[in-house]
Amino acid sequence: MNREEKQEVVQSLSRQFGATRSLFLINYRGLKVVDATELRRKIREFHGSYIVVKNTLALRAAADNGLEQIASYLEGPTAVAFHERDVVGMAKLLTELTKAYPNFQCKAALIDGRIVPPSEIQKIAALPSREVLLSKLVFLLKAPLQRLAGVLKAPVRDLALALKQVPKPESGGAEPASEQEP
Repeated sequence: MNREEKQEVVQSLSRQFGATRSLFLINYRGLKVVDATELRRKIREFHGSYIVVKNTLALRAAADNGLEQIASYLEGPTAVAFHERDVVGMAKLLTELTKAYPNFQCKAALIDGRIVPPSEIQKIAALPSREVLLSKLVFLLKAPLQRLAGVLKAPVRDLALALKQVPKPESGGAEPASEQEP
């Protein structure tokens, strides 16, 4: 790879590192080509990215984005996986893949500028998905409004129930007496 190609790779990595708020550093040593292809397919289906990187070029791209803290993890065969929005979903997917492919291991993750060790990646993977969290939030926001609507409807409902209890005048042919003038 000549100097210009390396610069292009560093620029591309730098753009990708800058566009995401999280990335996962992966050791893929000993992974068969068939398994690596299947792995890439699963990550792509999840709308994530998986890139095998050259450590020296990844270090340059990380330095361009102020991500020098990942330097100690860029040793040996390294791949980078990331998703632009769903950190928890990517952690779940990678945790499932480490179970399916024993040679595939997460070295660490960088989430919102903080290094996360593999044990914490598993804890993140145990969190509910984004959709579940959003639905719980909607439920929590909706419940007080429903209670308020019930309280506001109560006086009208109570009045209607009270009016139903008032006896209706009987219509037995007699008309009510009218006031006579003196």
